Amino acid sequence: MKIRLLAFLTLAMLVGSLYAQHHAELNPLEEDALRDSAMEPDQRLKLYLKFARDRLDKLEQVRADPKLTPKDRATVTHDRLQDFLDLYDELNDNVDTFIDRKNDIRKPLKAVIEADAEFQKRLKALADSAAAAKEDVRAYEFVLSSTLDTLNDSATDHQQLLQDQEEMAKHKQFTKQ
Repeated sequence: MKIRLLAFLTLAMLVGSLYAQHHAELNPLEEDALRDSAMEPDQRLKLYLKFARDRLDKLEQVRADPKLTPKDRATVTHDRLQDFLDLYDELNDNVDTFIDRKNDIRKPLKAVIEADAEFQKRLKALADSAAAAKEDVRAYEFVLSSTLDTLNDSATDHQQLLQDQEEMAKHKQFTKQ
């Protein structure tokens, strides 16, 4: 009986680790900044936006690097897109957390909505430039498509959340921080 229980628990932990969420890779300074702003929605969401912009800047630098071979450029482009997507997913997780806590995040949500448009524009430009250059995009085509889909869906969600937040403000339904 104990062996079955032990086997079951081991299997459950293994399955749980397979489905664990992939977190964005942050440098120590970014981790410290996020830790310091854990209970401050305005600061925290703006930090995530800054970090996401930094990831897109790095992506654009890679795309313009003449030292990289086309194959290497495609591989690094994939990795930089994945970094951006992981970070953007964490931004969305934080938005959801603050919404669930009934925090007033109207101000940072407006910044998120503006950033959504900026990110969409920059990634659409990446897709268009790759197509115009007849570049081999197979290495990053899926992650680029996933990132654009996530941005499009999130932009719609963020707009709706802002409307919901405005309605909550009318009825003073926010929790005190």
